Amino acid sequence: MKITRLETCETVPILMEGIAGASKQVPIGGNDGAPNFSFRVFTLEPGGHTPHHSHESEHLNYILEGDGELMDDDAPRAIRQGDFILVKPNERHQYRNTGDRPLVFLCAVPKEYE
Repeated sequence: MKITRLETCETVPILMEGIAGASKQVPIGGNDGAPNFSFRVFTLEPGGHTPHHSHESEHLNYILEGDGELMDDDAPRAIRQGDFILVKPNERHQYRNTGDRPLVFLCAVPKEYE
């Protein structure tokens, strides 16, 4: 069993093509012995974004702080604190921080996507 707090988790900047102003924390994942799923927390600084991409597994997201938009293929959809989001397999998507404070969201995925 593991109990942790987000503020104790290492924050790692994400330096990949198609990403800007993003960092990641992994409070629970494969390194903890989680057999199936991983919890990741992403922070997007104002103007930051994830890549515009798709993948073979679903992502379960919860917006912890801030607001922005989620690109649903090429259509922007407003998101804000308190929203739950299901990104189904192979749906093209991108998270964008359009606000003036960090956009922070929880992302649950199969641990292979960690």
